[in-house]
Amino acid sequence: MSTAALYVRGLAKTFGGLRAVDDVSFTVPHGSLTALIGPNGAGKTTLFNLITNFYRPDAGDVRFYGESLAGVAPGRIAERGLVRTFQSARIFPGMTTLENALVGAHLQVRAGPLAQMLWLGSARREERALFARAEALLELVGLAAQRDSAATDLPMGAQKLLEVVRALMARPRLLLLDEPAAGLNDSETAELAALLRAIRANGITVVLVEHNMSLVMGVADQVVVLDAGTVLASGTPAQMQSDRRVIEAYIGQDAGVN
Repeated sequence: MSTAALYVRGLAKTFGGLRAVDDVSFTVPHGSLTALIGPNGAGKTTLFNLITNFYRPDAGDVRFYGESLAGVAPGRIAERGLVRTFQSARIFPGMTTLENALVGAHLQVRAGPLAQMLWLGSARREERALFARAEALLELVGLAAQRDSAATDLPMGAQKLLEVVRALMARPRLLLLDEPAAGLNDSETAELAALLRAIRANGITVVLVEHNMSLVMGVADQVVVLDAGTVLASGTPAQMQSDRRVIEAYIGQDAGVN
């Protein structure tokens, strides 16, 4: 556990008698990319909500680099470096693509209100650095040409990529991505795969909920399979592709994951 970015043990949550998450345990090593897969209703998004305390667990323990997250508010969790995205892209209306990206940096702003109001050198330097970082990330995902366009005018796939960029602007230590490939075409999915590899190469740990098996099998170091709120199996992508339980429960004979 001392080297784990995320340590989940015995996590459980019931809604109105329905056991949505039931005794889920897994460990995410630092610097790895872990994929959570499973059929609809398996409990994947609920698990993200429990890890980040959007939902309070009925039982279990979550530790982030060895520190318990019990009772920690979601905003405080983000400040510690555990940042997440959501299934549906959450774009701020009335703002450009660049401005939406910059919103993610609010936790990183160090210049105080007085320095910003007086436009002191420290505030100017910090703003230039944030703009440069946002522009570089937009370039990386192919959105540089839309930097000054209204973010709400972007196609849904582009909005999903923008949400990943905004999360990266927060400089996370661990990034939880909830179905980032949903709505992406083939070229956008390829850009996302390259981005995920670059994120991991820069030492950021990633946990990914995803239905696109080609993407998962191409980028994940380990795969955790959920079914009916429980962990069905876990291992490398190759191991999961040959696990009969996983094939029967989710992947299927014709899933095209080879």
